[in-house]
Amino acid sequence: MSLDATMAKGGLCPLNGNLWVISFMGRDRPGLIRDILKEPARQKVNIVDMDQRVMQGVFVMSVVADFAEASVTAEKLQSWLEAKAGDLGIQFSFLPLSEYKGRRTTKKSLHVVTILAKDRVGIIRDVADVAAANKINIERASVTARGDLISIEFLMDFADCNENDGKSCFKNNCEALGLDVVIQDLGRSRKEKRLIVFDMDMTIVDFEIINKLAGFAGVDEQVKAITERAMNGEMDFKESLRQRVRLLKGMPQSTLQEIASDLQFTPGSEELLHHLKQLGYKIALISGGFTYFTDVLKERLGFDYTFANELEIKDGVLTGEIRGDIIDAEAKGGIIYRLAEKENLSPDNIVAVGDGANDCLMIRNAGLGVAFNAKDVLKKVSDGSLSRENLLGLLNVLGLAEKEKEPL
Repeated sequence: MSLDATMAKGGLCPLNGNLWVISFMGRDRPGLIRDILKEPARQKVNIVDMDQRVMQGVFVMSVVADFAEASVTAEKLQSWLEAKAGDLGIQFSFLPLSEYKGRRTTKKSLHVVTILAKDRVGIIRDVADVAAANKINIERASVTARGDLISIEFLMDFADCNENDGKSCFKNNCEALGLDVVIQDLGRSRKEKRLIVFDMDMTIVDFEIINKLAGFAGVDEQVKAITERAMNGEMDFKESLRQRVRLLKGMPQSTLQEIASDLQFTPGSEELLHHLKQLGYKIALISGGFTYFTDVLKERLGFDYTFANELEIKDGVLTGEIRGDIIDAEAKGGIIYRLAEKENLSPDNIVAVGDGANDCLMIRNAGLGVAFNAKDVLKKVSDGSLSRENLLGLLNVLGLAEKEKEPL
């Protein structure tokens, strides 16, 4: 039977044009689409648009049907469906597209928006409220649950707002609600990501290694103060690094070995890297930290590439100097292009994940830049952010949550 009692009793509304939206709902089973569309096809009804999915075992499909050259009227097809609805196990409704077509006349600005959060009641409503307040139109949405983590992927149109301001306001409003959000231009999101690059400290490793070194050397307060200024963009990174390393002069190499043997990883990072490797992705570590530790992580976690600064060690102790060029923000950004060339990729095929000011260029130069548990300076230039407990949610952002292979 029809879902629309008025249409069922009084027949179809006067037709202005030949396009109708027909929606179907019922228990899913093999062959249902064939059985529904068999008669429309026989009667030369042209299906010009279609959206179909299964939710919790319930079949849902909407089509735009063109009756311009059909051998049956929309009213007669509705009557046929009413007679067959019981056998087909469906409910349906007819709507004339001319009366319900959206008001949009401007060119759309479509973006894929991924929301990640611990599951709770009202998340979709909250996001819809934020979108409406910023004049952002929601065109499509789908939900994926992964344990207690919920991921909602929206297709949103930003054409009715200033795009940059709209994105910024939307991200800030969602963050205030405790939601992680990543926004990708639809065109760029469709470009397959092949290489994922990560910062090391506070992204893969769950602490600032240089602060740990400073604790062993008894200069932790001085080093932490310099680190904080550098991460907030208040101090040149190269100079800040040289100052911190000089404070470590005389430290025995055995201290580095002790720290390297007990590296603690951020929640979800090992599982994330494992799945990325299983799915064939290349992974890289680009750090303003030290090669002594990136070498350990390359061996332990399977990074394909690692880049970091080399501490000078003589006679088994640190000299307080750095060998060679320093990897700072500019160098990190340049490595994105080097890796793209080496792997024969476009930068659009690369994802960058980091947490501090020295990751800004790396984030900007990648096709997708994600700020992880990050400082505000990095959030402003990123495509979105993930909180500390949601690093594994990167799989959802990349559309990989359903493609995981073997467990750890």
